[in-house]
Amino acid sequence: MFPVVDEEGNEISCAPRSVCHDGRSMLLHPVVHLHLLNKKGELFLQKRAMTKDLLPGKWDTSVGGHVSPGERAEEALKREAEEELGLKNFKFRLIKKYIWKSSLEREFVYSFTGTSEEVPVIDPGEIDDGRFWPLEEIKRNLGKGIFTPNFEKEFEEEIC
Repeated sequence: MFPVVDEEGNEISCAPRSVCHDGRSMLLHPVVHLHLLNKKGELFLQKRAMTKDLLPGKWDTSVGGHVSPGERAEEALKREAEEELGLKNFKFRLIKKYIWKSSLEREFVYSFTGTSEEVPVIDPGEIDDGRFWPLEEIKRNLGKGIFTPNFEKEFEEEIC
């Protein structure tokens, strides 16, 4: 079950994942994104697993996941960072909140940036690959179908 939120991010109900991602209901549900930078200023990206229902095999934000019912965005971020990258200690700050709409869903996105002394260790059940990218390499590959559209939007508006 996903929480359903209003346009300010307030939880108003819950709905099954299948309904939130069906392309018809367009129920607004909250997600978290983390842009993890290392000391060199490189950005860690994850390659979405081929088993994902949305955008399989595309490179995406360092961490991304759904907020659970009753969970705060910061709690979801910590949970997802540990699940996907094994991060237990990292510093982060909220960059912005916005609504993202695709052909299948609407998300209320909490976008964070952060750093960690820990080396990310990907969970192969969640992610197919992951690595730090120099920002110039990302810039050269924008618009080539390598990254998720949502990541490209965030990168251009928040990271560059």
